[in-house]
Amino acid sequence: MKQLVLCLLAMSASSPLLAQDNPRPSQQAQAPGFIEGSSLDLNLRHYYSNQHTQRDTYLTIKKPDGNQRTRVRETWVQTGMLKYSSGYTQGLIGIGVDAGLFSAVNLERGHGRVANGGDRVLVDSDGDALPTWSRLGIGDVRLRLSNTELKAGRLMTDNPVLRYKDNRALPSSFQGVGVYSNETDWLSLQAGSFDRAIPRTGTGSERLTTTFGNRAYSGERISYLGATVKSGLGLEGSLYASRFENMWDQYYLGLTHRAGDKSRLALKTTFNYYHTRDQGQQRLGYIDNDAFSLALTGSHQAHSLTLAWQQVFGDEYFDYVWESTGNYMANSLYSDYNGPNEKSWQLRYDLDLAAYGVPGLSASLWHAKGWGIDGTQYDGDRNGRNRGYNVRGLDGAKHNENGLMLAYVVQSGRLKDAVLRTIVYNHRASGGQIDGSYDEFRLVGNFPFNLF
Repeated sequence: MKQLVLCLLAMSASSPLLAQDNPRPSQQAQAPGFIEGSSLDLNLRHYYSNQHTQRDTYLTIKKPDGNQRTRVRETWVQTGMLKYSSGYTQGLIGIGVDAGLFSAVNLERGHGRVANGGDRVLVDSDGDALPTWSRLGIGDVRLRLSNTELKAGRLMTDNPVLRYKDNRALPSSFQGVGVYSNETDWLSLQAGSFDRAIPRTGTGSERLTTTFGNRAYSGERISYLGATVKSGLGLEGSLYASRFENMWDQYYLGLTHRAGDKSRLALKTTFNYYHTRDQGQQRLGYIDNDAFSLALTGSHQAHSLTLAWQQVFGDEYFDYVWESTGNYMANSLYSDYNGPNEKSWQLRYDLDLAAYGVPGLSASLWHAKGWGIDGTQYDGDRNGRNRGYNVRGLDGAKHNENGLMLAYVVQSGRLKDAVLRTIVYNHRASGGQIDGSYDEFRLVGNFPFNLF
């Protein structure tokens, strides 16, 4: 990790405040003031989901005499996300604040319809859905020098190792400190250290655990440093190093190349690679895996076609922090296709109907398949270490999914920029694959309003 950090620091020596090549005008020099630059925004989200299990997959309903199996789960929630952002004070170093109050009203409260506890809505100890819940989703103090910001508090982080999760009625966020630097057009830097997660269906914060490992074990904090470089030749690269204390060290490399023009033919090539290795007290046991994906996208006018390949080398899951989507891999869909030694491919078609006279309307259709999931050689609990991953029963497990998404962005009027999105998918698993077999219909509407 030290070598990668030194490499990133060497790159930064030609950027943030020392950058001379193509420097950006200082945003802080143009700061209008704390009050003058303030804004208040409200996003109203309507979230509905109807899910049915198939094959040997079941959900559970908590009953006084034990858990009861069910095949149906229905989620129906109305939320409001009210966010205030101040401007920056004037001067060499600007000061600002953000505050975001997230609130939810649970419209479907049937004990049997909620199912599986607090996975999608907040429930009490008896498994009954709470009528409402609220929390401070965002709350931070900001400092800015030139085009470099430091934020401390509750943030919605967005990078390849720690990215907020927004696939439910409310998004997650993380508690800690982040630095964001964009001093030149060709180089941006991020660094951060976070020690708590604010979950999607919760009112407070919780310790940092993992998505696919034994969640009885947690790490103190996750810290990272990363850089993204853009060339003038259609090539963009990102390099990140992170440490999840006493759990793992993880490194990320991402490369994207764009060529051509959609009016004739545009080609996009995307490569993503992660390496994960146990660290410190090894609370999840020994970890040593590599994961990569390669995606090729061809676009012509309104049409895009993507073919992606993804593979995991290692006897445990390619993993990331719980309540995060720190996974830029091409086949991160309903399933992540991240099982031990798993191979997967995806075929995807995207259509922009603006070319057919309906601006704002788009459609996506995909099929993905994963196979060869094998955890029989897992030995992460050797030498008395914790058993971090329950994978030894996976021998030739496989799965596949089909999905269709339609989205419409309102183009004008009072509801301009409102987004309506519907997703229909099915997923079929065998051999103990972790995501199970489901059919689901989901409808999500986001209605943003700028109050001032």
